[in-house]
Amino acid sequence: MAGEVPAGNHSPEEILSLIHDIAGMCSGDSSTADAIAADVMFRKDCTDLVRRISLLTYLFEEIKELPKVVDSAATSSTTTGDSDSWSSDLVLALHSAKRLLSIAKNFRSNCSSDGAAKTITYQFQCVTWKLEKVLSNLPYGNLDISEEVREQVDLVRTQLRRATDKYGFMISKMPFHELSQPMDQEFAQVLGKSVNGLHKQHSCPEKLSELNRIPKNIGGKGCSTFRAFSLLERSRSIPVCTDVSSSNVTDPESQEKSESKSQSGVKKPEAIVIPEDFLCPISLELMRDPVIVATGQTYERSYIQRWIDCGNTTCPKTQQKLQHLTLTPNYVLRSLISQWCIENNIEQPTGLTNGKMKKSDGSFRDVTGDIEAIEALVRKLSSRSIEERRAAVTEIRSLSKRSTDNRILIAEAGAIPVLVNLLTSEDVLTQDNAVTSILNLSIYESNKGLIMLAGAIPSIVQVLRAGTMEARENAAATLFSLSLADENKIIIGASGAIPALVELLQNGSPRGKKDAATALFNLCIYQGNKGRAIRAGIITALLKMLTDSSQSMVDEALTIMSVLASHQEAKVAIVKASIIPVLIDLLRTGLPRNKENAVAILLALCKRDTDNLACLSRLGAVIPLSDLARSGTERAKRKATSLLEHLHKLQQI
Repeated sequence: MAGEVPAGNHSPEEILSLIHDIAGMCSGDSSTADAIAADVMFRKDCTDLVRRISLLTYLFEEIKELPKVVDSAATSSTTTGDSDSWSSDLVLALHSAKRLLSIAKNFRSNCSSDGAAKTITYQFQCVTWKLEKVLSNLPYGNLDISEEVREQVDLVRTQLRRATDKYGFMISKMPFHELSQPMDQEFAQVLGKSVNGLHKQHSCPEKLSELNRIPKNIGGKGCSTFRAFSLLERSRSIPVCTDVSSSNVTDPESQEKSESKSQSGVKKPEAIVIPEDFLCPISLELMRDPVIVATGQTYERSYIQRWIDCGNTTCPKTQQKLQHLTLTPNYVLRSLISQWCIENNIEQPTGLTNGKMKKSDGSFRDVTGDIEAIEALVRKLSSRSIEERRAAVTEIRSLSKRSTDNRILIAEAGAIPVLVNLLTSEDVLTQDNAVTSILNLSIYESNKGLIMLAGAIPSIVQVLRAGTMEARENAAATLFSLSLADENKIIIGASGAIPALVELLQNGSPRGKKDAATALFNLCIYQGNKGRAIRAGIITALLKMLTDSSQSMVDEALTIMSVLASHQEAKVAIVKASIIPVLIDLLRTGLPRNKENAVAILLALCKRDTDNLACLSRLGAVIPLSDLARSGTERAKRKATSLLEHLHKLQQI
């Protein structure tokens, strides 16, 4: 049968080739990324699956250097309890993923049955489970894998496990239909399914409930109901899902039957209540671009901007006078809303459908003209004329700064891969505007994955090393924005970005140092990046920041050091750099926040290390620690008390 995966072991080179094929399905190498061409319903699923599979590149790059070890490991593996090797199991799962991606990208929600959508969702559940199962059974004992790569694989496994659970929840919330016939017979057989129907879970996880047992109507997750405004007459809730369909999965006859069944006998899932904090106080609708005003209240940008444009200078909710009219993006709330929408299988509160952009009040705005203008700009980004390219990327930068809608439209127009290419432009202005445009686009969560899939990181790192100071600042800020996703911390850390960020931290402009510090802090949350930062000389840079007469970046230095202090290599470097006396001095003279971080670092350095404890005692740390245990912040009190107990035990020895 065409496309059948042969039995037997597979070399690391073969597996790498397959991983690269899958990564290419959503990369910027094809004319406008396939991920961009996918229907909005499964676009994020395709992007996430490809990103997770792409992370396995590091594993097999290491394995291919150990062919003899791999061969012996493969023959001794008992991954699934049968005669197949772990490499064959992985190849089978990767081929399943590849076929699923191809099918999901051809799905069209405006002309297909909801049964087809449910089938594809179910396949995402099965594929992610199979990948997680194979990775959990890799014969690590027979493979000389570095700790950093092992952590990467563990991270991928964790994400796949969460995705499996998410799909199970999504399926339970979708309108109940018996699953449609197999989308593709070959695809069904690769997954190990019966060709009589994908609802038979012959090779799916035991922990996944069978689809024919899913209740026909399940309410939304428990959510506290918040008080309603007395004048609120329209519903604040939104449906758990909408009717969606897929022409490429079912034939017209079965599609018609499915739709008929939907209309005749199936109840819609109950609506779920939107948390009040996610609603704009003006429109009472789910926010898509929340911003903070001078009084600290948060509103949907378009509504509060309209309020201000009408000449109002007070806060609509508190009636206090606004001291200034600056609108500050509320990134934390936006992230929480996005996560809540994902967890409840709700379409994101913004998006593009058939040339129309959904507004925060639920209505749609025709953006056909905007799309045409942006598409024309994107075409000019590839012009042979330097002046035309420069003018186009300058305009893209300006547009991407203005609104979330523009960030969506620019990405939809396929600008991201072209902008990534312009990062290596010899024209300084073009390069500066390109990296800043990517920074602006990365603010919109869904664009982060597209930027990563376009292979932007190596070029951003190159700008960070050799660009103008403004470009280096914005490159560092871009790396911070992208590193908010855990899997991106791995990719960025492995790219050589950390030494370039440390160099900017030491020698950059004041803003550049701040951007570098923020990016380094975020990257060093991932254990595998801590050693890279130490080897790049970050401890020397942090000591300089702690002892600088201006004291302008003490907070940043202590925050980064508190993340590093648990790493053994960092402990050695901190002690060697004679930072302990500086930290003790901060216990006496620092601000409350500085004292809190300083004592946390000292505690990490002294745990199970009598030499460092003795050093603390010799340097007179007991008195400032005692003061801190009495009058510090709650966290500082706990850390100081714990450290004093360690010192007391040392004195008793």
